[in-house]
Amino acid sequence: MNSDTDDRFCAGLEWYALQTKPRYEHLTNLMLRNKGYESFLPVKKVRKRWSDRYKELQQALFPGYVFCRFDVYQRLPILITPGVSRIVGVGRTPCPVPDSEIAALRLIEESGLNYEPWPFLKAGQRVRIESGPLQGLEGLLVEVKSRRRLVVSVTLLQRSVGAEVDSADVTPLEGLQVAYREMRQSAARPAPAPVPARAAAAAAGGWDAGFSQA
Repeated sequence: MNSDTDDRFCAGLEWYALQTKPRYEHLTNLMLRNKGYESFLPVKKVRKRWSDRYKELQQALFPGYVFCRFDVYQRLPILITPGVSRIVGVGRTPCPVPDSEIAALRLIEESGLNYEPWPFLKAGQRVRIESGPLQGLEGLLVEVKSRRRLVVSVTLLQRSVGAEVDSADVTPLEGLQVAYREMRQSAARPAPAPVPARAAAAAAGGWDAGFSQA
């Protein structure tokens, strides 16, 4: 299969969240990739102390879940993958995870910034990152102990992750929307009618303003 065919094939696939058995996230992710699927396991690096030293490990950001992109009507190979308990959905109906949420998680993971699991947020000040490694990303802004974090969520799982951001990189989306509306309203206003030169000069006390008609 060439790259053009791969692109067309992948275009019809959607991301789904797979619930795994406890501590099976890494194995399931590996097995899915070995089967040729595109899978994604968000992780966070942590330091664990052993008997005489510290060791850096990668822990699942959302324990018990792995994301995978596949055709939901051909899901049997997914369900028989070691570690997979079920495809997350409503009842027995699998629900896809928006591409934008997967892209946001990947961007945070690759940013090099400090990030960590965060309580799920339903409301807050929505902002956009204008510069830095998270440029273009949108989310909710929270402040804890004088540190600001951009929180993005996987709505289906009711799980969030918070990444530390610089205040100078943040723009409130509400302010952008107001400015955009004002710009549209200004552009929609009709241009003022042109004022004849003689009338304009008279109004300004110009060259014939002091003369009466004979």
